[in-house]
Amino acid sequence: MSEIKDNMKESIEATAATKYDFDFWSGLIVQLLTLGSEMAMVFGGVVPYVPQYLQIKSKQTTQGFSLYVCLALLMANTLRIIFWFGNHFETPLLIQSILMNITMFALIHLCVAVNTKEFLVAEKKKGHYFTDFEPDHFWQWTDFTSYVEFVMCIAAMGSMLMYFLVDYSPFVETVGFMAVFTEAMLGVPQFYRNFKNKSTYGMSLPMVLMWTCGDVFKTSYFYLRNTPPQFFICGSLQVTVDLMILGQVWMYRLNTEKRKRSELSRAL
Repeated sequence: MSEIKDNMKESIEATAATKYDFDFWSGLIVQLLTLGSEMAMVFGGVVPYVPQYLQIKSKQTTQGFSLYVCLALLMANTLRIIFWFGNHFETPLLIQSILMNITMFALIHLCVAVNTKEFLVAEKKKGHYFTDFEPDHFWQWTDFTSYVEFVMCIAAMGSMLMYFLVDYSPFVETVGFMAVFTEAMLGVPQFYRNFKNKSTYGMSLPMVLMWTCGDVFKTSYFYLRNTPPQFFICGSLQVTVDLMILGQVWMYRLNTEKRKRSELSRAL
């Protein structure tokens, strides 16, 4: 009888040990997957702009890339940072916004250096600055400082309004919607530029492919992590715009090839 009890005791202990091991490893895997998704969320938004940055730097031209993409992302992420003070969403999304702003300023710095050199040499005109307050040259300034000054003005005004209206829920939620909706529209300037040129020449295809993959991942992340509803709605819209730009790559492929051959023959 005692032998049976001992066997049962050993069986129970073995089962408990097996369950502990399963709970430990399953918990560890979940933690690693969560950490991996958060790291992908933080850095995944920045990665697509690396090919575009390298392409502009190597070719020394910004043809095919719209600086208004940078404007849309700077406005979206600045508003998202301000929104965080009214509605504390997940920290990885906040860090992503800060990194994205730094990346956009780096891309603008390069574009301004390239465009200004072409502008001053070819046209021999004086530069355009934010403090000139010329609507015709908005976001077409010839010095990097002007872009920083404009974004800082928007950030200061938005922060002041959030400070005084932080307890007014409709205002806070509107800021959140404006942030994610502006980001959802970031592909529209590129889509319009491609449509106007009837070509995608100069646009980095790897950048758009990374946009699409990143936006699909990001939208899924919004859904699974129960973020504020405006994040998922506008994320879905952003994926739609990405797919439309990819459709332009196929639609304008012949014109793009002609442009590439033309530029190559001119270079020779």
